[in-house]
Amino acid sequence: MRHQPVISKLHAVCVRVPRLVFAIAASLPLILLLLLITGLLLGGGKVRAETADSCGGENLVTRLATTNPEALAKARAEAAAVPNGHGLFWKIEKPGLEPSYLLGTMHVTDPRVTRMPDAARTAFDTVDTVVIETVDILDPVKAQAAMMLKPELTMFTDGTTLTSLLNAEDAHLVEAELARRGIPLALVSRMKPWMIAGLVAQPACEIARKADGAEFLDMKIANDAKKAGKQLLGLESIGEQIEAMADLPMEFHVRGLVETIRLADLMPDIMTTMTELYLEGEIALIMPAILAAGPADAGEDVSGYAEFEERIVLVRNRLMAERAAPILDKGNALIAVGALHLPGQQGLVSLLEAAGYTLTQQQ
Repeated sequence: MRHQPVISKLHAVCVRVPRLVFAIAASLPLILLLLLITGLLLGGGKVRAETADSCGGENLVTRLATTNPEALAKARAEAAAVPNGHGLFWKIEKPGLEPSYLLGTMHVTDPRVTRMPDAARTAFDTVDTVVIETVDILDPVKAQAAMMLKPELTMFTDGTTLTSLLNAEDAHLVEAELARRGIPLALVSRMKPWMIAGLVAQPACEIARKADGAEFLDMKIANDAKKAGKQLLGLESIGEQIEAMADLPMEFHVRGLVETIRLADLMPDIMTTMTELYLEGEIALIMPAILAAGPADAGEDVSGYAEFEERIVLVRNRLMAERAAPILDKGNALIAVGALHLPGQQGLVSLLEAAGYTLTQQQ
């Protein structure tokens, strides 16, 4: 059983900043995952040494079912009201075209995730074209070149440092957490906060698996497509993904970094909850469940989240739908993008339906 102080810590902060932390944990640009894999964000071997065991973590839904079933019921009702909030895999049809498919992914190496659903695997085997968010994840040289082309998107180039944006207490907090992970603050002091937050948001076991060469789902799908001789396309470039993150206010990024570090010990719980709900296809329940894990009488700071959702999720949804259309009009394609892009009135499922396609959820 978890110690009570840890549970109390979760209750104390989980409703205060979960949207920020959830945003960082669930929507990491693929460029960051690539950098983790190539070792560019790792500070030596300590991260690997810490993580021989599984990721662990407790599913917050399981906890709520026992400790606060009313809050869980409310969270489920909220999720049920989200259009297309359940399901990972959809068949896309249009008269006169061979069917295509849409798969929601999660950018993690968990073997349960990287094993696609049977129906998706069958569809993958039959299609001629596979589409992911960005094919740049297969080319570290290209990804690094994109960063070097506009270094101001990922690094401070004007003399600013991370600590210059933090008060003394927060600077100490950040430095201590990075040191615990074997990463000297000086090594990353000129990185933009969102890159460091993305590193901290992942449990150490996930970072270790990526560093040891384990493929996250999107990369596995892409590599399998190449091996099978299928056409492989992307809907975005790495540069576009970086720019999307860089467009958000610096205050948002700094606050997100600090609060993610405050929750660092609890990220396995958050990641476990996200992963297990993903595996169940309960995408719309992820956020309400995390919010419901906190006390009902606490306030929640949502400032900045609406801007994040618009720039990182909704704008990209519209761009993905626009760029997917000519591919779908040729038929026989599988599109695989982060599952958070699927639900909602402005999610990919709804946008593609509005564009004249018929989408049917598959088991």
